[in-house]
Amino acid sequence: MPIKKSEVGEMGKPSPAWMVSYSDLVTQLLTFFIMLFALSAAATEDQLKKIKEKIDRYVFLNQLEKFVSTKITQKEGLVVTFSEKYMFDSGKAEIYPEAKKVIQEIASLLVDEPNRISIEGHTDNTPINTLEFPSNWELSTKRATNVLKYLLEELKFSPKRLTAAGFGEWHPVAPNDTFENKAKNRRVDLIVRRLDIDEMREWKKKLTENLKKSVKG
Repeated sequence: MPIKKSEVGEMGKPSPAWMVSYSDLVTQLLTFFIMLFALSAAATEDQLKKIKEKIDRYVFLNQLEKFVSTKITQKEGLVVTFSEKYMFDSGKAEIYPEAKKVIQEIASLLVDEPNRISIEGHTDNTPINTLEFPSNWELSTKRATNVLKYLLEELKFSPKRLTAAGFGEWHPVAPNDTFENKAKNRRVDLIVRRLDIDEMREWKKKLTENLKKSVKG
C-alpha cells in the first residue's frame, strides 16, 4: 500500500499512527470550539436584539423618541442613550422625577437579564467650574453615579453587574459646533454588555433550572 505524503516525517519515514490520530483529534477539538464560540456569539447577539426590541417598543408606545435612543455596536454592545435635556438641569446632577420613572421602567426590562451594565456620563465641551463640579469630569461622573445608585436602590440590581464612569467632553457623538450637536453630546449612556462564553453558559443553566421548577410546580 503506498504511503501518503502527509504521513511521512521530515526524514522520509512514516509518522507513527498515534501522531496522525492525535493530529486529527486536535483538529476536531479546534473545530468544535470554533463552532461553540460562533454559536455563543450568535446567541448573545440575538439576546441583545431582543432587549433592544423591548426597549424600542416601550419608547415608541410612550412617545419618548426625543429622550431615549438605542443602538447595537460591535465594540460596546447595546447602548441605551438618555438625553441630558430631559434628565438634569444645566450643570446639575440631580435626576428629574419624570426621568427617574422612565429610567426605572426601561431598567426593569433588564433586571432579569444576566448582562453586565455600564453607566457612562458625557458632556459637551462647554467649560464648567463650580464648587461642586470643578470640571466636566466631575459633572459627568456624578450624573452616571446617580443613575447607578438609583438602579441599586429602586430596582435592587446586583452591584456586581453595574459600573459607572464619567468621560466629560472627550467621547462626543457629534462635533461641538452647533447647539443641536452639543445637545447630542450631553447624555448618559446605559450600555448592556455582551455575554462571554462562561456567562452565556451560566445563564442557560439558570434558564433550564427555572424551566424545570416551573414544570414541576
